[in-house]
Amino acid sequence: MSVNQTSHKVESLPGLQNIWEETLGDNRICIAILDGPVDLTHPSFIGAKLKRLDTLVSGESNRGPASRHGTHIASVIFGQHDGPIKGIAPNCKGLIAPIFSDGPNNSITSCSQLDLARAIQHSVKEGAQIINISGGEFSPSGTSHPILSDTIRQVTESGVLVIAATGNEGCDCLHVPGALPLVLPVGAMSWEGNPLSFSNWGDNYQTTGILAPGENIRGAVPGGGIAGETGTSYAVPIVSGIAALLLSLQLKNENKFDTKSVHACLLDSAIGCDVWPVLDCRKLLRGRVSVPRSVNCLNNHIINKKGKNMADPDDDNLTNTASNDKVFPEELQPSELKTDVTEDNVFPANLTKENSVENGSETFMQPPENLKGVSSCGGCGDSPCSCGPKVQIQRAFVIGQLGIDFGSETRLNYFTQSMNGNPLDTMAILERCEKYPSDAASIHWTLNMDSTRIYVIQPQGPFASNVYLCLREFLKEQLSEGVERVSIAGLVGGATVRLMSGQIVPILFPDLRGMNNWTTNALIESICGKPTQKSAKSQDSEKYRQKVEGVRNFLERVYHDLRNLGITQEHIAINYAATNALNVAGIFEEMIKDNMQLDTIEVEQSPICNPGADCWDVKLIFFDPNRQLERARRVFRFTVDVSDVVPVMVGAVRSWSVR
Repeated sequence: MSVNQTSHKVESLPGLQNIWEETLGDNRICIAILDGPVDLTHPSFIGAKLKRLDTLVSGESNRGPASRHGTHIASVIFGQHDGPIKGIAPNCKGLIAPIFSDGPNNSITSCSQLDLARAIQHSVKEGAQIINISGGEFSPSGTSHPILSDTIRQVTESGVLVIAATGNEGCDCLHVPGALPLVLPVGAMSWEGNPLSFSNWGDNYQTTGILAPGENIRGAVPGGGIAGETGTSYAVPIVSGIAALLLSLQLKNENKFDTKSVHACLLDSAIGCDVWPVLDCRKLLRGRVSVPRSVNCLNNHIINKKGKNMADPDDDNLTNTASNDKVFPEELQPSELKTDVTEDNVFPANLTKENSVENGSETFMQPPENLKGVSSCGGCGDSPCSCGPKVQIQRAFVIGQLGIDFGSETRLNYFTQSMNGNPLDTMAILERCEKYPSDAASIHWTLNMDSTRIYVIQPQGPFASNVYLCLREFLKEQLSEGVERVSIAGLVGGATVRLMSGQIVPILFPDLRGMNNWTTNALIESICGKPTQKSAKSQDSEKYRQKVEGVRNFLERVYHDLRNLGITQEHIAINYAATNALNVAGIFEEMIKDNMQLDTIEVEQSPICNPGADCWDVKLIFFDPNRQLERARRVFRFTVDVSDVVPVMVGAVRSWSVR
């Protein structure tokens, strides 16, 4: 939201000049901007360490609303101090991951929660420690699509700080991802420290959220200009930049950093109603961000981390620091917000349920033909490339269910006119494709998760006809025989398809060697074997039942608690472990004898691997529910090499005890 009043420079934020004397940001700290395309040629970014990621949205900057939004947000953090915009953490590294694009009538098109999850995973894979999301989708309940919530849970547990906007409806209401428990939501306040009228204050935000200046924030405009913008969107990068400086201070003082302690200090040091009251304390959330108190909290944490709790925001040092922290400079006078300050529309704010989230050959190890020949910028080094990023080819191993989509009304009409049956009857379509196999290439074969289409499967190469035959058989068995899941190994990168709903999804180019389908019961039977006459005895029968239930528990947790998009090494490893779970049977058989139960499933990079391989350890950790405090836990580890399109198990299962 643009305003025609004098814009405020972020360097006037109290305490910022002091922290800048210590650090302008460490280049080992990486912040991902999930927003519109960024004009990396703007003078503010000359010398900035920024890298643009390949996403489903074109990264090419223009002067449209999405690029204006993304460029402004990025400049608040990364604007170089010898340029027109002084960013908060200019020496940190940045990843630009476009998720918004231009819509009709000067609007910004929404981003689905699924695409947001992809961008988060991609950014973390590229090294991001902070994720800046200046947007959100209105959510009355504060809940999100399971893939998004699972993604955020996984990345925050791995030490990534996700920061998102509270939304601009000016109500007691919520946006996701800001309302999710592990995210740091940021609302907007004036430069005098008063909550702005449009900034949301829902219940979920009261203990997890803070306010930052969001009024007339000075930033870069594509093409070289400067403007002031207002909204919760523009408060988010202020907090992201402060968080990056705090992490940089940790690196300077301790040679390591901890995003969780920075997250806690930003919350614990916030200036709330108890220190500085307002008429409606709910609108303050946890409180106002304070650079001096955050630094003080972090320093106390460093000093007292052995045997003492993190500094209490009410202790004398913090209170004294805040006493003169009238939060923003006296010379900045209050300014009246324009009446057109309304919804920011920068992430699916205007999204409805209907249009947001929908309920063996060497040849296959090479990039598919339509991904070959994509050139990168020659000789750019670490500097921004005006000719655009190279398409990044990723391996994928995904678990889901199959479906079909026609892509357009024209293609649907073709099938309507060429077949006797109803084209919306999937079995009728399969019969048509069996009679006319070439028609299988006229359909989008989708890979779905919880009724959400996450990929379109597009066979390539000399064995494409075999892959189409496999897809037809898998889908038929899914419809008629109760087959629950398929796994598809392949390559993802750059190419996308638009479905009939308008949803854009990436293409997965499959490898025939990595295609499987199964029912859970059949997979368990193949792992555990069938009951024998011996196991009919009551004692043996109970052990067999426990073994079956243990394996089922493992599989169901992978299918549901650990469900994922199958593109990171960790996710490929856990998905393959669930598909090729023969190792699991022996583990559970041994643990049943010791009366132990599965507690957690972890994945970490293996310290031992053959040259050229990429190995990840899947660890199953068991505990004794009857002697939990006095008995050591048991860890079983098996290793998956994910360096090829089709993963493989390597080495033997290893186990040890831990306290």
